[in-house]
Amino acid sequence: MGSTVDAANKGVNGTASAKKPTVIFVLGGPGSGKGTQCAYIVEHYGYTHLSAGDLLRAEIKSGSENGTMIQNMIKEGKIVPSEVTIKLLQKAIQENGNDKFLIDGFPRNEENRAAFEKVTEIEPKFVLFFDCPEEEMERRLLGRNQGREDDNIETIRKRFKVFLESSLPVIQYYEAKGKVRKIHAAKPIEDVFQEVKAVFTPEAEKVEA
Repeated sequence: MGSTVDAANKGVNGTASAKKPTVIFVLGGPGSGKGTQCAYIVEHYGYTHLSAGDLLRAEIKSGSENGTMIQNMIKEGKIVPSEVTIKLLQKAIQENGNDKFLIDGFPRNEENRAAFEKVTEIEPKFVLFFDCPEEEMERRLLGRNQGREDDNIETIRKRFKVFLESSLPVIQYYEAKGKVRKIHAAKPIEDVFQEVKAVFTPEAEKVEA
């Protein structure tokens, strides 16, 4: 007798298809501390962390035809098409043995979001949004010594403005669906992680129950 779970796992052609992975989008402005928190989530909850930016950089480094195309677009100040980034994310998900993923810094805009759901047919479980005031992000970015050339005040403000203009519509879209988990990210790292834990712990308990 087929259960509703069986029905949900059936592919379009009626055969049981592989279970779709759990995807969580991680968004936050530059300096919101999302990278640090992602590392904690990976360690405590067994997710795989995928950064769209890292995947693009790795593709460029590989010297592939695709990588050269991406590099040229970035050099010319063009935005890499959504499909290119999504294919890299999709490949990383398929090649990884895990079924739980944090996708960091993506979707950057509404077009990214729509394309991701269309291409992968995956809707995120929720969006983890690290909400941090601009002044705090500026302070953190100017104070960190990672030697990034884009960490000067003008560029930081520009990056923040771009984040607000492009990513807020994505957050609003998922907010309307009740899928945004907002984290107050201006606090010290440990305090922020306590808030993150409150979002993830019920999930972990449900799996173990």
